[in-house]
Amino acid sequence: MVTIIDADGLLLGRMASYVAKSLLTGDEIAIVNAEKTIISGTRSRILADYDQKRKRGSREGGPFFPRRPDHILKRTIRGMLPYKTERGQAAFKRVRVYVGVPGEFEGEERLSLEGAHMNRLSNPSYVTLGAVSTFLGAKF
Repeated sequence: MVTIIDADGLLLGRMASYVAKSLLTGDEIAIVNAEKTIISGTRSRILADYDQKRKRGSREGGPFFPRRPDHILKRTIRGMLPYKTERGQAAFKRVRVYVGVPGEFEGEERLSLEGAHMNRLSNPSYVTLGAVSTFLGAKF
């Protein structure tokens, strides 16, 4: 049984930590609407941080940082897992991230995490993951 999480309006870090914890317990998770995930903070700071992550390292040796919103979300989840161990690798294989809603999940019930919603923020400034990806040059 796959748990489907709708990322529309959810905070990136809080959702990723919940997903990582669930993956380590053995759950299979599919995340839809990755481009609508929210990153809190001012637009200029967020875009500068992600631009710096993207330009870090060299073209030949890395580290390589993704542009697409589904890949950025999956990379964030990977950072919260012990992905260099066998347990972490097995957990990481149990997550699927999608831009939009694929046809196989169209009529399914989707879970929305209460602890990761935007309304918990005191500062209403934010940027969506889709806007960050577009800034980095993604075509999704």
